[in-house]
Amino acid sequence: MPANTLTPVQAYAQQQLGARLIDVREPNETALGHAQGAELIPRAQLVAALTEAREIAGAPERHGILLICQSGVRANAAAQALSAVGFGQVFSIAGGGNAWQQAALPWHSAASLSADELARYSRQLLLPELGIGGQEKLGLAKVLLIGAGGLGSPAALYLAAAGVAATGAGKLGISDSDHVDVSNLHRQILHRTNSIGRLKTDSATAELAALNPLVNVEKLPALNAENIDALLPQFDLILDGSDNFATRFLVADACVKHKKPLIYGAVLRFEGQVSVFLGTSDSSGTAPCYRCLFPEAPPPEHAPSCAQAGVLGVVPGVIGTLQATEAIKLITGIGTPLSGRLLMFDAKTTRFREVRIPRDPHCPACAPSSQ
Repeated sequence: MPANTLTPVQAYAQQQLGARLIDVREPNETALGHAQGAELIPRAQLVAALTEAREIAGAPERHGILLICQSGVRANAAAQALSAVGFGQVFSIAGGGNAWQQAALPWHSAASLSADELARYSRQLLLPELGIGGQEKLGLAKVLLIGAGGLGSPAALYLAAAGVAATGAGKLGISDSDHVDVSNLHRQILHRTNSIGRLKTDSATAELAALNPLVNVEKLPALNAENIDALLPQFDLILDGSDNFATRFLVADACVKHKKPLIYGAVLRFEGQVSVFLGTSDSSGTAPCYRCLFPEAPPPEHAPSCAQAGVLGVVPGVIGTLQATEAIKLITGIGTPLSGRLLMFDAKTTRFREVRIPRDPHCPACAPSSQ
């Protein structure tokens, strides 16, 4: 063991005697937890920070400077860098934070997340754009999935895996009245062969609980003109995975009425499309709604269903995953939503094409004259 290295137990004893403990990881890492009492100074800033305040750092040097990271590698390099510029009694902690926790030494964790949540969401918590704050927003979110089929399946799985509605205040509503059929299984990956004959909401709830038991799933009936105005206000955003224009227009108009963001997706054969309609929930008043794109439903002969024209099973997987992505972005405020843009996917050529969607000043749903 190098002379400038201490075990976590040895380092903790030195800390109690007055040694200065510094965590050299990045802020998005220390936000997940750190040794109790540690100062948080990223490695890239450490030498400059301590050199600038050398007169302050001089006193703790009598007891030593202890450096810790996740595994010990960065802390060891940082200790060598400090020693090279004249700091004495500098030690790195062998095994880093991992070994510190294994030794059951005092550790400060994010108060809002349990140990299971910190482990479950650890990879996305490392993203500076998300972090603890973003994870908290996901857990509190109220998202309504319309349909537990081809689009709703991947969307539900990824939202649940990400921790959407994983607190008592959040909920993931699933609206569907269909039963699982064997013909669903090539694309509706939320269901299994042993689910055939079950209500899709029952099958979906069981699968999501197996994936992430923290998520609060609420089973809802199919939306209709009688219940939609009571159900929509209970949610923050709506993800439409329906497969018919009657439901799409019903939902889209209700989202404008109740100022709810709508994440739209549709698939047929080898193609799919996705967009986000903020409607009148957009404070600038410039975002289009669904009827700005489709003022009226096309004739039935021009809009066959997947049951009539077929669909490649992976296509709704691509589109439903994009819908989940947009939902996570809207919940956390990350990035730029697909508002005002229609993203189209062609599986045959593996190409995406984007089309701008202007707001229609005469739209029957969102134009000022229609309100």
